[in-house]
Amino acid sequence: MVGGRRFRPGGGFGRQLDEYETRVGVPPPTESPAESRGGLVDSAVYIRGHRFASPSGLAETYRCLQEQDGAMAWIGLYRPGIDQITSLAREFRLHDLAVEDAINAHQRPKLERYAHTLFVVLRAARYNDLREEVEFSELHLFIGPGFVVTVRHGEAPDLAAVRRRLETEAQMLARGPEAILYAILDQVVDGYAPVVAGLENDIDEIETQVFGGDPNASRRIYGLSREVIQFQRAARPLLSVLDALADGPGSASNDEELRRYLRDVTDHLTQVVERVDGFRHLLQNILTVNATLVSQQQNEEMRSLTAASYAQNEELKKVSSWAAILFAPTLIGTVYGMNFVHMPELNWRFGYLFALLLMLLVCGTLYVIFKRRGWL
Repeated sequence: MVGGRRFRPGGGFGRQLDEYETRVGVPPPTESPAESRGGLVDSAVYIRGHRFASPSGLAETYRCLQEQDGAMAWIGLYRPGIDQITSLAREFRLHDLAVEDAINAHQRPKLERYAHTLFVVLRAARYNDLREEVEFSELHLFIGPGFVVTVRHGEAPDLAAVRRRLETEAQMLARGPEAILYAILDQVVDGYAPVVAGLENDIDEIETQVFGGDPNASRRIYGLSREVIQFQRAARPLLSVLDALADGPGSASNDEELRRYLRDVTDHLTQVVERVDGFRHLLQNILTVNATLVSQQQNEEMRSLTAASYAQNEELKKVSSWAAILFAPTLIGTVYGMNFVHMPELNWRFGYLFALLLMLLVCGTLYVIFKRRGWL
């Protein structure tokens, strides 16, 4: 409820609400108790930087905002249901397109301005030490006069820590919704640092694998390259978001102190992006080196196989040569060993000597031939 009237989003989302009213006969509920307990993580109303109330539901939060002048609400949701998004869209006049993005998730980091509200999409990341991989999650923020709505579609970032930190800094929190946006951006960017350290450690391990001849190195290089690309897609577009918030037309640019804080976050993010870009180039070089080393190893194996095959051929030549030499006397002895009656050479006085000389002559001739050809 804004200014005493209920806001109806336009487009497809508004038609969904119309169909609900037609089917049920009454307007959709502003809050579903079961889903609120599941999706509403924390709701607080602040006055001059101090927590004034901790409503248990969305309806109570709206009521506190209406009753207290100068109040600001921070509503934190985790994978909310359609009824909660509907209630927020009606109360805070959220744009239809932004609401659809928040429901569907899987958006790239971006900043959209819709009249009196800002819609920001962030991609948080954290490094899982046990699985040695990067996990990504999505965070949507609706920022408007007197309210901040955060919609998480993953475990990161830890918004509870952000809320606790801001509640100890009432002067910062009193700056309004833009201060909350800055603190969340700072938390997301700070969360990139452990990811960068984890990726750097993985790259060091991959270098050891590559030069150690690990056959699984190529698979790990490919997997890590995909993580680096996803990290780039999460971090790089955030630079344009921060530039637009710090220097573009918007409520954040009216507070010079907040602009300084945002520029500091931009500096940190720039360092992260530059290091991640370096990781990608380094992985490409490692993949090239790995391919070269694998090729060299294959060439060495081929040379070894060729040398072994050559050695086998040489041995086979020797065996074949000696087999041919020994076959000659065996053939002659077999011929003269036949027990036929009418064999002219059997009664010859010099037949035995002739047979021996013939064997020696044939063996000697074959030996000379094989020796000249290098087979012996």
